[in-house]
Formats: sequence, structure tokens, C-alpha cells
Amino acid sequence: MAEAHQARVQNVVEEMVQGLERDNIRIMQGRMFRCSAECCERPSDSMSQVHQCIDRCHTPLARAQGLVTSELEKFQDRLARCTMHCNDKAKDLFDSGAKEPAVKSLMERCVGSCVDDHVNLIPSMTRRLKDNLDSIQQ
Repeated sequence: MAEAHQARVQNVVEEMVQGLERDNIRIMQGRMFRCSAECCERPSDSMSQVHQCIDRCHTPLARAQGLVTSELEKFQDRLARCTMHCNDKAKDLFDSGAKEPAVKSLMERCVGSCVDDHVNLIPSMTRRLKDNLDSIQQ
């Protein structure tokens, strides 16, 4: 993918991730640490019980991080498939005898279209992630 297109996607995704981290993940991290501290303040619990308690405190955040990672992987896979389709179209055009400038132009337009389509998916992906993060029980 051309550097400008890659930078554009990266910036939009980074903005989304930073917003999720600021608005959702940090809150969950705070809850996890407070919950873990409460586990450690139970003098009558055994070491095993304290560790189980701490594990329970960490579960929601681990689920949240897994959810975000999974969604980003799916997004990346879809974008990669789209750009591979562009590569195939460019190869077919080149194989049919087209000159390099025409192939590069097709590739640039096609990849640009992929990027536009996927950048336009970010708002709905963000809403879906926020809804799912909000639904994770603490």
C-alpha cells in the first residue's frame, strides 16, 4: 500500500484506539486495580483465594483488550484482502499488455478506494466496540 494511504489508515485507527483507551479502557484499568487492591486487603483469605480474586478482577479488562485486538485484526484482514484484489487487477492489466504508468494508475485508484471504504467503516466499528466494551461486566 502506498505510504500516504498507509499513513492515513494508521492515523485514523490510532485516533480510534486512543479514544477507546481514554474513554473505556482506562476506566476499566482503574476498576481492575482497585478491585485487585481490595483482594489484597482481605487478611482472612488464603494466598490462593487472593490470586483467584485478582484473576477475576483482571478478566473484564482482558476481555476488552481481546475484543479490540480481534476487531482490529478483522479490519486489517479486510483491508489486506482489498489491496490484494487491487494487486490481482494490476497484474491482470499488466499481463494483458498495459504499460507500467497505466498499471500504476489503476493500482493507485484501486488502493485509494480500498482505503476510503475502510476509513468510512471506522465510525461504525468504533460504535460497535464502545457498545461491546460498555457491556463487559465489571
